[in-house]
Amino acid sequence: MEHKGFTLWFTGLPCSGKTVLADVVADELKKKGMKVERLDGDIVRKSLTRDLGFTEEDRNMNIERVTFVAKLLSRNGVAVLASFVSPYNKIRAYSRKEIEDYILVYIKCSLEECEKRDVKGMYAKARGGEIKDFTGVDHPFEDPDNPDIIVETDKQSVEESKELILKALNDFGLLPN
Repeated sequence: MEHKGFTLWFTGLPCSGKTVLADVVADELKKKGMKVERLDGDIVRKSLTRDLGFTEEDRNMNIERVTFVAKLLSRNGVAVLASFVSPYNKIRAYSRKEIEDYILVYIKCSLEECEKRDVKGMYAKARGGEIKDFTGVDHPFEDPDNPDIIVETDKQSVEESKELILKALNDFGLLPN
């Protein structure tokens, strides 16, 4: 089944639920017969952007590369679900400008809840000085200026958040009938 491609860009603090939600939404889109690709920060940093660190310049280059890939896929009829901290409004605006059908999903979650969910112990390591430039601890995260969808994962279940995102995609005319 052919459908219009788009990029659903999930942004939020580490451990806010970006990957979990992108995965469950991707599953629902596949059930609708859509071509779907997932781009996830942890996976992309092991391949496409493994040469980059976490300075502001490197973070921006990471998102520029991912934006290029998402743009190519989405203009060829693929629903791209990208889950990246992408902490700066300026780079998210760049992605919006580059990708024709770009939908920004803000995965809003309190820092306290993100720390509770952190099974890898990254927040604790950052607070202990073992990890430098960790977003939410010693590196900033700018709340999005103009998200298209906001879900609050510390107040909503995964199912509720997923349904809110799917409803918005339907309202935007991006889901098949």
